Amino acid sequence: MLRELAHRPWPPPSAPWVMHMRWCDLLFAHWPVPASSLRPFIPEGLELQTFGCTAWVGVVPFRMEDVRPRLVPPVPGLSAFPELNVRTYVSAGGLDGVWFFSLEAAQPVAVRLARALFHLPYMDAAMRCANTGEAIEYSSRRTHKGEGPARFEGRYGPGGPVYGSQNGSLEHWLTERYCLYSADAKGRLWRGHIHHAPWPLQPAWAEIAHNTMTAPLALDLPPTPPLLHFTRSIDVVGWWLEPVRR
Repeated sequence: MLRELAHRPWPPPSAPWVMHMRWCDLLFAHWPVPASSLRPFIPEGLELQTFGCTAWVGVVPFRMEDVRPRLVPPVPGLSAFPELNVRTYVSAGGLDGVWFFSLEAAQPVAVRLARALFHLPYMDAAMRCANTGEAIEYSSRRTHKGEGPARFEGRYGPGGPVYGSQNGSLEHWLTERYCLYSADAKGRLWRGHIHHAPWPLQPAWAEIAHNTMTAPLALDLPPTPPLLHFTRSIDVVGWWLEPVRR
């Protein structure tokens, strides 16, 4: 899993990875937004990143498979489930990563473990992900107690051959990121490193019937079509969190 490293912007941690997962039938749907609309949601100590003076919000539906700790086999009913995240892009200490506004999952145990161990804003949701030929039919409705409503519904799929993004391009900037950031209840910042092969991207199409995933941020996405990319499958490993030094 760690044999292919040349594409990484920095080396992976020297400690053994602790978690494996496979992301399947993944859609990147990205919208450009003013940086000023996102900065209030970014904790002090993280730099909101822009590409060409523009910030980006991603809505990313996919399926989790083979979710398991290192050296532990998959557990039926716990190791595969739909997930959807809403994200933007940040940096700390020169390491570019992802900031999640929310992550929906249809596995209550996974939601609680991720919230407790990784300080990520995972939320319960009623979700459906079904393959119909090359297309994926996807729906998610937030059901998490105490949280406002959010919903996504649509169809999407690949629209061309697999390719690798070019360093310096917008799609490379949006996708090739090898850490996530989170904050705990006391406001302390954490970084979680991940590793995978370069993204096997494909052009994508999408018919999005309903998308209120950014409504809890009071953020209206632009009416223009999003920038779309698709990946059929990618294996990922992750490490325990480390504190972000301010």
